[in-house]
Amino acid sequence: MPGGKIKVVNDIGDLVSVFYSCNTEIKKKVFQEVTKKWCTLEEIEEKYGEEGVRALKYLENIKFVETQWLTTDKGVVRAYHTYYDLFQINLTIPVMEAAEVLRVITMPDEEFREWEERIIKLIKEGDSFIGYIVEKLNISQTMLRALIKRSDRLEIKGMMVEVV
Repeated sequence: MPGGKIKVVNDIGDLVSVFYSCNTEIKKKVFQEVTKKWCTLEEIEEKYGEEGVRALKYLENIKFVETQWLTTDKGVVRAYHTYYDLFQINLTIPVMEAAEVLRVITMPDEEFREWEERIIKLIKEGDSFIGYIVEKLNISQTMLRALIKRSDRLEIKGMMVEVV
């Protein structure tokens, strides 16, 4: 265990990030690649294409990778490496909240994209406050947070939702 950093999952929403960090073959390969060594965005793109770049950006967005600047023959470039060596899941949650999170985790991509587009539309209409979005979509805050954690286009900052 190189650095011995453990990601402790205390929030049910973070469980979504754990599941979606490797939910496709490309994400899994990118995750494995940046676990073995420091990789640049260019290296990932050469090996895995645009989907690999999106996977790396998702890992960065959910804070599963750390970055550092490397000097190469092409100049100074940003490199990525996994931040955590282990996950520890420590949750006690109401059954209804668990059911909502599991629904988001198992939701078909098409249905998820519809939810994501609805959230983005509300943000573009001018209000990105979590309470407003929950009220407009008639969903729980737990479900909204799970949807955002699954998304590679949305991020929570305080009580606001932002398009990445």
